[in-house]
Amino acid sequence: MTFENGMTIVDMLGQSGLLTLLGMGVVFSFLIIMIWFMSFSSKMIKALKLDDNETETQAVSASVAVTSDNNAVVAAIATAVKEKQNS
Repeated sequence: MTFENGMTIVDMLGQSGLLTLLGMGVVFSFLIIMIWFMSFSSKMIKALKLDDNETETQAVSASVAVTSDNNAVVAAIATAVKEKQNS
């Protein structure tokens, strides 16, 4: 069976398969380049000492404060539920 452009179904399937492989190759290549660039920039930032350890310490202390606040909220809810059950 041939179509108006003179291509058979087998020709069209072959062309679509080639186009699929080409598209996947481009995406895979881009992902490899992106991973390489991220690794390279990470090493450069560490080598130039541009990473800020103070912000990391502040983030850890902030997360500890949030955890202790969450514990206080959980304790308050548990107390309220217990008092509701007792009354």
